[in-house]
Amino acid sequence: MLFNKLPDAIFLPLSGQNRQIYQVVLLELADLFFDEDLIDPFIPRDLVRSSIENAVVRIGVRRWEAEGDDDAEPPRSSADYTNRIYRRLVECGWLEEEQRIYRQYVLLSPSVSYMLRALVSIARLEKRSYGGAVLNVLSSLEAAINDPVGRGITLAEAAQTAAEFSAHLTDMLLGLREMKITLSESKNPQEIVRGFFDRFVEQILVSDYKTLKTRNNPFRYRRQIISMLRDLQFDLLRIEQLSQHYQLQYELDYDSAEAMVHQHINRIIRIFESVDQRLAAIDDFRYQLEKRVADTVRYMDKTTPGMAARLSRLIAELGQRKRGKLPLPKTLEEVAFISPSSVRSPIRRRVEAKPRVITRTSIDPKVLELRRLFKEYKERREVKIDRIEAYLSRHFDGRQTLKATEFSIDSVEDYICFSYIRHLPSLGKKARQVASQYRIEFDDTYVCVADVVECRGFEIHRNS
Repeated sequence: MLFNKLPDAIFLPLSGQNRQIYQVVLLELADLFFDEDLIDPFIPRDLVRSSIENAVVRIGVRRWEAEGDDDAEPPRSSADYTNRIYRRLVECGWLEEEQRIYRQYVLLSPSVSYMLRALVSIARLEKRSYGGAVLNVLSSLEAAINDPVGRGITLAEAAQTAAEFSAHLTDMLLGLREMKITLSESKNPQEIVRGFFDRFVEQILVSDYKTLKTRNNPFRYRRQIISMLRDLQFDLLRIEQLSQHYQLQYELDYDSAEAMVHQHINRIIRIFESVDQRLAAIDDFRYQLEKRVADTVRYMDKTTPGMAARLSRLIAELGQRKRGKLPLPKTLEEVAFISPSSVRSPIRRRVEAKPRVITRTSIDPKVLELRRLFKEYKERREVKIDRIEAYLSRHFDGRQTLKATEFSIDSVEDYICFSYIRHLPSLGKKARQVASQYRIEFDDTYVCVADVVECRGFEIHRNS
């Protein structure tokens, strides 16, 4: 397990008096070792020491707690700090040294590298995207189902992504519970409000919970995922192909590979079928948390003039009523402590929409006929180069010259074609090819064509 893969003293720097210093240094080294542009994982020792010194100078360390016999004397300079931190990290197994000819290099072992990445993600509270996780599962399933022979291993990736997604839902629920306990124990209203906005609004609500309440809810693909998996369970041919692919990838026998395929399918189905119950639990914690903060804000900073006197009068009156002299009030409003308008109603829980039968509305045949006529009318008014070319060819019919008054307009299509004869070069590339076959000469007179259009007179000549 863990103790067979990590050095025994790996956590000593993070458990001593100077753990804050080592935390900053390890975060700095993570940026160095996990750089995307890094090709060779062997880093020169001078560069590692320089990074440690930069971290020490940036945080301004001026106090060092003695942790052993070697640390009896505090460091005197940033170089001394760097030497002690570097030596301690090497001794505890965080860093490994390797010499190549005359140069010293530093590297991270695979187990230490994996653990450092996990610690960095915890320290920086990286946000997760629910939409991305669900879409990854969906795309991996589609790839495995469409090509089980070549890409069947993506089913295992989908199962792993779904498991991480389920664990993140659990982490969010536990985070809400921990925050509720923390805010309940706090007596300072300012700390309650500040903690609510810093942790809930910025870390959980914006990055996680708010995503679940939007219209583009990533869980809208849940039914599609479950339906695909249900169909896959009864598709014996694809199950056999996936099992053979697993057998090659994991070097297993056929029965073990087939069992692993069914295990991955059942895991994804269980996770996405239990989403509603888990979201209901998250919503319950969210309701309690917001109600606690809302009550805190409602009674915080009460600066109404005379409030202290009213409170004193209320306490004295309640004391008299408790001794049996006067009946106790049913509500605080009877003693004019809180006005009805100031009582804030609690936040309503989200009510689940009940399923309803969707019926198809029948459309009136008259409306359909009107739509057809309108569509037909729009099509007749559409400008098409083929119609204009046919219109010109029909009127020339072997002639070389044609005047404007010699054109006929018998329909809407003829009217559109005649209107755009004079503007052919501006109708696009194909229209310019048609226009190159003719030449138009305008005169200063105005003529009436077919008792429909009045326009400037012209003659159109066909180019030989």
